[in-house]
Amino acid sequence: MGKIVRYITEDGSAFVIAADTSDMVRKMEEIHKPSAVVTAALGRLLTASSMMGDMLKGEDDSITLRLNGNGPAGSLIAVSDSHGNARGYVQNTVVELPLNDKGKLDVKGAVGTDGYLYVLKDIGLKEPFVGTTEIVSGEIAEDITNYFAVSEQTPSVCALGVLVNPDLTVNCAGGFIIQLLPGCPEETISNIEKSLEDIPSITQMISDGMSTDDIAKRAMKGINIDKLDEYEISYKCNCSRDRVEKALISTGMESLKEMSESSEDTVVECHFCEKSYKFTPNDIKNIIKKIN
Repeated sequence: MGKIVRYITEDGSAFVIAADTSDMVRKMEEIHKPSAVVTAALGRLLTASSMMGDMLKGEDDSITLRLNGNGPAGSLIAVSDSHGNARGYVQNTVVELPLNDKGKLDVKGAVGTDGYLYVLKDIGLKEPFVGTTEIVSGEIAEDITNYFAVSEQTPSVCALGVLVNPDLTVNCAGGFIIQLLPGCPEETISNIEKSLEDIPSITQMISDGMSTDDIAKRAMKGINIDKLDEYEISYKCNCSRDRVEKALISTGMESLKEMSESSEDTVVECHFCEKSYKFTPNDIKNIIKKIN
């Protein structure tokens, strides 16, 4: 089971969220069977959505991140609840690219840089909040940092990492986000900058056995911080037959009648967990009766 923790400085001027999403990203890989570079890309987006979900206040709040950079992977989507449980989907699961000039998986090449990051927050209002920022790097962590700076005017640092094994399974995954709150003193900012100068990569810290608490404290080295909360997190899909039925109803009466008169069953597959829901023509007729 993965874990997410959140700490705040003693003076309340900055906070850090750290997450170990290894199990979550492993589950995603088992479901979607993506190529290595797509696993790294979607794994990073899942991790970001999990941490951003943990920032939400309402029990039923959720956040959706959609990244569309017009790269060969197509659109990437990650959705998280307010406890950091996330699920994800990618348009094209198999993308084969050479390693980048640093000898690492070319996430930027798979995602692309000609497009936008969309952030949709459903926080119980009449309309969800939607923020849109241009993709600045395609490496995802930098794009999340840019989103916070441009759309929410919040100085932030985001680090994300996914280590993929040679057999395409996931070795480990995780990330952290640091945010400065209004009135953050220069001394704290300077200490954070100094701490990040030589911080190991996320995957290195997790591989070395560091816990999420250890990672949060390392990211804020030299600063007194207090723990706010922690949650166990997992890859969690909220699809159900009832939700699918509502989706079918939303297609309209004409579409339902066509399905009810068909000689074949209607099969709907969830993009996030690939679970299938079958509706016979008679099932569709019963749905029509319920809404008439």
